[in-house]
Amino acid sequence: MLPVKDIGRLLLRCADQPGLVAAVSSFLAQAGANIISLDQHSTEQTGGTFMQRTVFHLSGLTAARDALAREFAEHVAEKFDMEFSLTEAAKPKRVAIMASKEDHCLLDLLWRNQRGDLDMSVVMVIANHPDLADRVRPFGTPFIHTPAHKQIRAEAERRQLELLRGNVDLVVLARYMQILSPHFLEEVGCPVISIYHSFLPAFIGAAPYRLAKERGVQLVCATAHYVTQQLADGPIIEQDAVRVDHCHTVEDLARLGADVERVTLSRAVLWHCEDRVIRYDNKTVVL
Repeated sequence: MLPVKDIGRLLLRCADQPGLVAAVSSFLAQAGANIISLDQHSTEQTGGTFMQRTVFHLSGLTAARDALAREFAEHVAEKFDMEFSLTEAAKPKRVAIMASKEDHCLLDLLWRNQRGDLDMSVVMVIANHPDLADRVRPFGTPFIHTPAHKQIRAEAERRQLELLRGNVDLVVLARYMQILSPHFLEEVGCPVISIYHSFLPAFIGAAPYRLAKERGVQLVCATAHYVTQQLADGPIIEQDAVRVDHCHTVEDLARLGADVERVTLSRAVLWHCEDRVIRYDNKTVVL
């Protein structure tokens, strides 16, 4: 893994117009920063939305970051009506993972994090069933059981918000099988990423793989997305698929589905934690 000391990441979004790249580059140069990489995208040739991710090195960044952000807001962002974020690569995102009974996505995230493949700090696992406690324990991550179902949703979410609010930068739903209320999403104070099989909305209910087998599907897919108040309709971060055929059993489909879910979710979380994802409208650009 490359050294991350004094490495900053600047993400921005605004209406496309001439001079944007020059203004950002000039500001960083005047601040004494050296640009390591710069990726950009505009949604149209003219009149679209402009997005940019700039990675730079600046000695003493930790001490200078707040002042740098204020100066960028005053001298660049205000002029171009930009939305931006300025983060330090050396400060991993604080992440909470929420789960139910299925372990494949949860354990994959914890394993990749333990190996150093996912640069984040997993501060807690919250589950509405106790089943996964013994599997989480070897990773040294606090496991918190908060019973949750439709009849006690308000009380469950109150307890979860007490744990999460102000303590995490990201919540990951690793096959958490409860619907989050609009109130929860408004109050949690950070993005929420989820994963679901892409049989929706064709095959709903408790046995999607059986229904898919009966229909003769050719692809098993997964979608990782930001959670919004519209169920399974938030901005998509990553999707993947594996081809199947008539020889695969229902059990085969479920196993392959679990594989593609965990890989797809891990990639989405990695990109978010590396500040690669910029949201606009109900879409994302990954830079």
